[in-house]
Amino acid sequence: MSAFEQLVPFIQDYIYKNRWEELKEIQVASCDVIFNTDKNLLLSTPTASGKTEAAFLPAITEIYNHFPSSVGILYIAPLKALINDQFARIEYLLQEAYIPVTKWHGDASQSLKSKLLKNPQGVMQTTPESLEAMIMKRKQEVMRLFSDLRFIIIDEVHNFLGEDRGVQLTSILERIQKITNNIPRRIGLSATLGNVEIAKQWLNCGTNKECICPEIANERRKSQIMINHFYTNETDANDETWDMYFNSLYNLTKGKKSIIFSNSRRAAEVNINRLKLIAEKKKEPDLFFVHHGSISKELREYAEEQLRNAELPLVAGATVTLELGIDLGDLERIVQTGSPHSVSSLAQRLGRSGRRSGIPQMCFVFDEDYKKNSIIYYKTINWHFIKCIALIELYRERWIEPKRVDKYPFNILVHQTLSFLYSFGDIDDSLLAQRMLSEKSFEKIIQKDFKLLLNFMIKEKLLEKTQENKISIGEKGEWLANNYEFYSVFENPVEYSVREGSQEIGTLYETIPVGERFVLSGRTWEVLEIDKEKSNMYVKYTGGKSTVNWFSSGFVEEYTKVLQKMREILLSDEDYGYLHETAKIRLREIRSVIKESRALETNVFQISPNKYGIFHWLGTRASNALNYILRFKGLDILRDDYGLGWVVTLVGNTTEKDLLNVLDEIKNIEITPDELPLPTKLPKLGKYGEFVPYELALKQFIDKSLDIEEMKENLQVGVNTQGD
Repeated sequence: MSAFEQLVPFIQDYIYKNRWEELKEIQVASCDVIFNTDKNLLLSTPTASGKTEAAFLPAITEIYNHFPSSVGILYIAPLKALINDQFARIEYLLQEAYIPVTKWHGDASQSLKSKLLKNPQGVMQTTPESLEAMIMKRKQEVMRLFSDLRFIIIDEVHNFLGEDRGVQLTSILERIQKITNNIPRRIGLSATLGNVEIAKQWLNCGTNKECICPEIANERRKSQIMINHFYTNETDANDETWDMYFNSLYNLTKGKKSIIFSNSRRAAEVNINRLKLIAEKKKEPDLFFVHHGSISKELREYAEEQLRNAELPLVAGATVTLELGIDLGDLERIVQTGSPHSVSSLAQRLGRSGRRSGIPQMCFVFDEDYKKNSIIYYKTINWHFIKCIALIELYRERWIEPKRVDKYPFNILVHQTLSFLYSFGDIDDSLLAQRMLSEKSFEKIIQKDFKLLLNFMIKEKLLEKTQENKISIGEKGEWLANNYEFYSVFENPVEYSVREGSQEIGTLYETIPVGERFVLSGRTWEVLEIDKEKSNMYVKYTGGKSTVNWFSSGFVEEYTKVLQKMREILLSDEDYGYLHETAKIRLREIRSVIKESRALETNVFQISPNKYGIFHWLGTRASNALNYILRFKGLDILRDDYGLGWVVTLVGNTTEKDLLNVLDEIKNIEITPDELPLPTKLPKLGKYGEFVPYELALKQFIDKSLDIEEMKENLQVGVNTQGD
């Protein structure tokens, strides 16, 4: 029988109704794995390749033909918006089969949840946080809901891989397996995986199953890409150079349903605010929305609905919130201001457009302040501009950043230990160690380290010893676990609700003084009143331009492969065809500056007497290792106030000859992290990092933050590069 013939009749009817000519190759391959093996399945194919149907069609067929006595399919996604989006598609598919689909998250209907609890069946859609709450507070109901669970479908696997939420999720799934004595098959979906083997290992966690990732000969869709560059005056928001920049954004998106991605909420707000003002001046309709984490849920959902259903050429200014695979209809163009952080992000954002037309379009637009001649040359280079070209070239080479899995996730072990004790009650410490360390996510953590962690948690009153000498959740631990924010393992800073009357516009992490103006949701507001007790800011709409008084920032991990590609671009003479003439001119300027400096001949350059810079061309973990080893060798590592430490390491109190000698020694040095002058005060490792003792936090820090071997392998110093 063909894959199509094996599908149940109502799915075959669905395929006919939607006028599919045939099943896609990924869907045929998925049917083969689901119908003919008992293995896990990883579907790693580009955006809009049919992965969702590839996962659901055979899984639904299986639970229809062999009806389970509980929920049959558990679908897990990183965002509630993605669940809501998939809900409509799956509900439409299953409506004739009388198989219910139930959303289970904080915003979902309580009556439908109660209905599912009375009669567990069909498909349940949820997030890791909602699963955490369920396993803590509804342990008996977990047994009823999942006792005969057949499939767990995890969407956007790359969003979990290498992250605290990914460790949390695999830990929860293993705990559910132990409660139900049932090991469902897992199906993972992702469009951007840099290392399939690592993803397979993560997906298999605790299942004792093999994982198949079908190799599909997907031809990447042809894309239209362009980079433009503008010089602007950062000290004067009214300078005419900004008019040129924003008019460019306006013209790029005019008449095309688009998303303008930015790397900060601040930039997204400024962009949409200025585009609204241009439309107003031209007496053209306001078709602009803002979508990011500080916008209220109602306004975000309204923007999503309009983008998905309206025929108008709407434009949304967004951050990462619109990067994942929510269906937003036929987006015609993606614009990115500045460089995306990664190849993975570039691929996700590019894949948002051209789903129906077949040709994705993405335009990168850079604004850059004129640099004064007195500034040392490396600060006049727009490194993010060079990085953007490097990301595009690596995307064309089909390279994506490989995610790492944390060997020692002590902060999540703290969280999961509290969660387990909250639901289980008192337990002998040896049995607790057996339960927690048997989970695949914590397999690298030894008994000695877990005992040290438990003792520290007792000291911090997260845990306590009972009179029977058992481990129990402590006073502080119970307080934490009873807070709704406990279910998430990412930080949720205190926010102020920004309100116009009774309507919430969004939230800010800090207050704006009464009488001052700021931009939120693309519009300018004036603060009327602040209610600190209720964390409310009351505002009125004023219109016009305004600077934004709030900022957002986050850690970005750099990869050696990207830095090495940047170096290659600087040494090359290639004029990339996707560069606008202004961008070509800027690239030539940068190459000329680099060539004149002769710094790339040795990758070391002088800044002032006894102060030197090193172009290390290393990713974050490797460059961290370099910095600590240089300190170990007695050199002073200086702070870079321009935020260019990801490109340049600054060294003081040395000579060029001595520095080159040290760097030459480093390439062959035999040293362990224990010998390095590591900090006595470590950066906080995640939400529960403060409850990890220093000795263990140091172990986690070394694993997450340092890679000596990668540094030694890729450090390029003292090599004449003129012939490269």
